[in-house]
Parts: sequence; structure tokens; C-alpha cells
Amino acid sequence: MRKTLFALLGLGCGALSAACSGNEVEAAMNDLSGRTFLSTEVEGPQIPGGGPLRLEFAEDSRLIANAGCNTAAGTARLESGRIITGELAMTLIGCPPEVAGADDWVGALFAAEPEWTLDGDTLTLRTDTGTVRLLDRKVAEPDLPLSGTEWVVDSIIERDAISTSAALEEARPTLTIDQDGRATGTTGCNNFHGTAEIDGDQITFSPLATTRMACLPDRDDIERAVLATLSSTTVTASIDADILTVTTEAGNGLRFRAQN
Repeated sequence: MRKTLFALLGLGCGALSAACSGNEVEAAMNDLSGRTFLSTEVEGPQIPGGGPLRLEFAEDSRLIANAGCNTAAGTARLESGRIITGELAMTLIGCPPEVAGADDWVGALFAAEPEWTLDGDTLTLRTDTGTVRLLDRKVAEPDLPLSGTEWVVDSIIERDAISTSAALEEARPTLTIDQDGRATGTTGCNNFHGTAEIDGDQITFSPLATTRMACLPDRDDIERAVLATLSSTTVTASIDADILTVTTEAGNGLRFRAQN
């Protein structure tokens, strides 16, 4: 069998990784590009804090992994049925005590050069000390519908930066678009209403009417950010499980999380 060297996007070929032909490998690469998997079962050493392990196969041939604290990323290759990553770059945020060992768990998993199999939507990684089974994120955590869900702003997007604050967490701006296209919500200070026309990943808002209550300075800043996005007439929306991201043509926007 021809040995093909490539980034991790080569995982696949049903449940027979070592027997992949060149065509099957190419098909698996196409299948996995842009997909994310979440762990559903761990045999052997458990993930500190419970996980889950999240593995993303980015379209630029990177592997991105997170088990509850920092995020590891890097390129990798497939050799003899194993994932070979080398040293992964890791973010350096502080972790709560209960998940403090999650980063080391991820490092140990890939340092062991795990064997892999992919069977439909289930990815299995095996090492000498354990087995991790993962399910495609779209199956494990399906995308919520845009209409009929109450969305709460958790971050403000300014071009390439995403920020949050205690004031934003307290303000909890919201957006709900009902099945008839009525858009309602709050800026974190005032209420608003209008209409929203959804066409694929585009949302076109009518001019929004708002109440006129005076806001505290920090709430006023939040209100301006919310209305700047939702008053941009047409915005682009994307949903990843329970997260909605809305951006304007200028690259500014809002990130929402579905209300529990």
C-alpha cells in the first residue's frame, strides 16, 4: 500500500485505518475537513474535570484539541495507522483546580501517538493505556435553530478581537426571532423590537424601535455595541451547537449563547 504523508485530515476509511487506499484516504480527508468531534467515552485514565475532549480538524490542516482548560493546536501526520503530532502549541490561561490536569491529559494522549479508527460519525483513539471514543459534534450537539431560540450575548466582536466583561455578563442582552420574523430583545438596558428576514446565513433587520430609558455608562457602551450590529440592516449569522455568531460586513458583531 502506498504510504501517504499528510495532516490529520487523513483520518478515516471506515473502520480499517491501516488498510486505506490512496482514494479512500483522500475521501476521508474531504469528509473530516471542517469537522469537530466530542468525546463520549473514555476507558483508562479519565479527563480531569470530566471533559469532554473536543477535537477539531480545521480546513487549514491543523488539529485543535481542548479537554476543558487550555487549547492545544498544531499540525500532524498519519503514519502506520497512528496519529503523529509532535509537540502541540498550548494557550496559557489559568485553569480551575478541578481541570488543572486536563492539559497534561491531552499532551499525554498525543505523545502516545494513538492508533485511530473512524466508523461513520464515531472516531476512536487507542493507546497502550486507554481508549477514547468521540462522536461528530453535529450529532452529539446538533445546531440549535436560529428562530425560536432565545439568544444571550456573551461576547462583543470588534474586527479580529472578541471581548467580554463583568458588565456584559450582568447586562445579558438578548435576541429572539420568532417563526413569523418578529425580532425582540434587550440591549442590556432598553428593550427593542422589529422584524428580521432570514435568507440562508443572512439576516436582514428592519429599523429597530427601542425604549428610551437612560443607561449607566457601562450599559450604555454595551447598548451601542448591540445596536451597532443589529442596526446594520444585513448581517451574517453562523450557529455552532448553542452558539450564534452575528457579524457585519465591517467584521464587527456579537456572539450569543442559547438561553438555558
